[in-house]
Amino acid sequence: METTTSDVVMLDAELLQLPEISPLAFKSYPHFPQTLFDQWLSLPDPNKLVTSLVNDAKTGAPLNVSGNSSSANAATVNSLPSMFPAGSTPPLSPRSSTGSPRVTKPRAGPSNLGSPLKVVSEPVKELIPQFYFQNGRPTPNELKEQCLIRINHFFYGRLDGLQIHEFKSVTKEVCKLPSFFSTVLFRRIDVNSTDFVTRDAFLDYWINGNMLTLDIATQIFTILKQPDLKYLTQEDFKPVLQELLATHPGLEFLQSTPEFQERYAETVIYRIFYYINRSGNGNLTLRELKRGNLIDAMQHADEEEDINKVLRYFSYEHFYVIYCKFWELDTDHDFLIDKENLIRYGNHALTYRIVDRVFSQVARKFTSKVEGKMGYEDFVYFILSEEDKSSEPSLEYWFKCIDLDGNGILTRNEMQFFYEEQLHRMECMAQEPVLFEDILCQIIDMIGPEDESYTTLRDLKGCKLSGSVFNILFNLNKFMAFETRDPFLIRQERENPTLTDWDRFAHREYIRLSMEEDVEDASNGSAEVWDESLEAPF
Repeated sequence: METTTSDVVMLDAELLQLPEISPLAFKSYPHFPQTLFDQWLSLPDPNKLVTSLVNDAKTGAPLNVSGNSSSANAATVNSLPSMFPAGSTPPLSPRSSTGSPRVTKPRAGPSNLGSPLKVVSEPVKELIPQFYFQNGRPTPNELKEQCLIRINHFFYGRLDGLQIHEFKSVTKEVCKLPSFFSTVLFRRIDVNSTDFVTRDAFLDYWINGNMLTLDIATQIFTILKQPDLKYLTQEDFKPVLQELLATHPGLEFLQSTPEFQERYAETVIYRIFYYINRSGNGNLTLRELKRGNLIDAMQHADEEEDINKVLRYFSYEHFYVIYCKFWELDTDHDFLIDKENLIRYGNHALTYRIVDRVFSQVARKFTSKVEGKMGYEDFVYFILSEEDKSSEPSLEYWFKCIDLDGNGILTRNEMQFFYEEQLHRMECMAQEPVLFEDILCQIIDMIGPEDESYTTLRDLKGCKLSGSVFNILFNLNKFMAFETRDPFLIRQERENPTLTDWDRFAHREYIRLSMEEDVEDASNGSAEVWDESLEAPF
């Protein structure tokens, strides 16, 4: 009996299943089960039953237990006398899952009081919603219904479909794309060249093809690129620029001069790839398109009637400045310029050494295919880099030119090599020369490189005055302007912080070029009439 008593002391409180007593009481008072068991065993009926079971166990006879465990337990529990007087039983605490500090584990079947094992419930499997769709995320029903309403409105009564001149409203109102994408979108859907796009064909391309759920950058990328390629080329942008030239009110005046329409389109495309195609390989990826600001510029061009207010990529004034500057240098007008032509840029502002580096094509390979000649596209890259040295493409362009050994760092000797010619030019102009040692200290103070013994591209990109460093090394006019900064110009820059150095340069040059053209027209028209207002201000 002693062995049985000691074993019962180790029983879990839950296994006793006494309805009058909270299991928490057993755990709070560990000696209470022993006392309770002793008192129960002292009763006549339990003592007789336990003695009989022990004797049967010793002789090896089968235990005479009637019914299953649950019924026996229930009968035993019900036969127990209450430990509390009648009517004095305290109420049990609520057994809600939220209010009780204990969480009762569900039992899978009948409980055996003699078993020390507990039944553990199966872990709940969490369903993870699908997050990858090979052909794009399916269109939500609500979005699909809204789109269908707009589609039905435009295709109502047009069983044969819409023609290309009727498709612009669908492009803008249904697809939410710039209106000058209507032609290229129409051709993408009209694969059989029927000159009609039916409602079913449009639904199949735009909704069933999951174009509706894509972001606008991915939509434009998908529409423009060739089906077998994963990138955009310059040729892919030409249909869009052709429609822009044909439909935009700010470019209407160019329709009488097709040659300049072509030059404008080329210039816009060159500018797009200069800023967006950061790899410089001529293959514009979706990642590059999303990281750039081209989509915003396209939407701005579609909404703004004055194309010159769209400073990013599409401004006609910017094209006019680039083209005229190239035409001024191209004296024989073969659409190619050489070193001697480029050295005259900016009133001979550049040094011979930096011009040699540009023509060595270390910064960018020329596309002219003529030895020692720079084409128009190459010049666009050059002038954008020269006139806005604060942009990342410009910093990378000139860094490669100064990095003579191509090891990715600018050393003291490399900087001194380019500054020597600047120093010589200052002496020839009877200006007080600034020694390189003083210039080097100034450059280090301006950039604040991690290691003062050399400068990296990362150092330059983290400094707002990096452009001035390059001007010090090879552009004498801008170096002198930096040394004698005009407070009025500084105040103008602070008042218009959104304008880039290129924006300010293009604005000044356009005014100058337009005034020169007005003066030339006036002198050719009448030599006797002179208007003082046409005189150039400088």
